[in-house]
Amino acid sequence: MIFREVEDRDLIAKARRGHVDAYNVLVSRWEKRVFNYLLRLVSNREDAMDLSQDVFLKAYQNLKKLEDPAKFPGWLFRIAHNEAYSLLRKNRPEGEIAGELRSGESSGRMFPIELNLAVQSALGRLSDDQREAVLLKVYQGFKFEEMAEILSCPVSTVKSRLYTALDLLKQTLAPVNMGGTE
Repeated sequence: MIFREVEDRDLIAKARRGHVDAYNVLVSRWEKRVFNYLLRLVSNREDAMDLSQDVFLKAYQNLKKLEDPAKFPGWLFRIAHNEAYSLLRKNRPEGEIAGELRSGESSGRMFPIELNLAVQSALGRLSDDQREAVLLKVYQGFKFEEMAEILSCPVSTVKSRLYTALDLLKQTLAPVNMGGTE
């Protein structure tokens, strides 16, 4: 991980001097994580692809404003967060309801795709703030301090959102039998 940070720092320095190839390497390193994060936030592949492009374009345009290259991941995800929430505010219909997880219908064993769908459905039941805390911590591996920067809130708020969300996920997914014996 230390080498990755050093390499990112070097690539950022080169990109700031106008080396587009250096920025392209940064994009190739981060595009999958950013896309997956956006996809889980907006739940639409095309929107996530468009947003990913917007995120990397804005990051390139504002790269000189990044004060500490070591904070590039958090800075990049903050841009992604802003872009996603801008789209969600614009497109979210009133009364949108997430899909329901049918806990009583399991025949005892779930296949990986069914488990994935159950988790996605459970994530859909969380508030936007709670879901994003889970995505940043569990799926992206950010530290609480980094999450606080991305979400522009205190670390205590991040922890509260995350732990509340994890409790809700545990309650929602508890009835789901994840396989093995019946």
